[in-house]
Amino acid sequence: MQTKYKTQINKIGPSVSEFLGEKMLILFGENAPAELADYCLLIDVNGIENDIEVGDRLQLGEKEYKITAVGDAVEKNLSSLGHITLKFDGSTTPELPGSLYLEDIEISEVNPGDLLQIFAK
Repeated sequence: MQTKYKTQINKIGPSVSEFLGEKMLILFGENAPAELADYCLLIDVNGIENDIEVGDRLQLGEKEYKITAVGDAVEKNLSSLGHITLKFDGSTTPELPGSLYLEDIEISEVNPGDLLQIFAK
């Protein structure tokens, strides 16, 4: 399975759980502004190997999610700032350019040290 992207969750902001009810997780590199960092999963900023496409799989910790839509700015933002929103609502049309849309299933618990990876379909 080809890996398109790989990073590690370094820190989990204390307010991340506030967005779980909206089926969202926000990723940001270590350079996140202080007022946003509390709401983010802080990650290492890494480059992307290939285009992220619908049907690819995102693995977060032990759980995999199918990618259902990709916002126009996801690849640029992820590789430059580490900043995108993961939206677990199954949308097939990307409403926001900086959001990656995933299948609508329960979000598993995320822990510091977990890997976040995107694999080709």
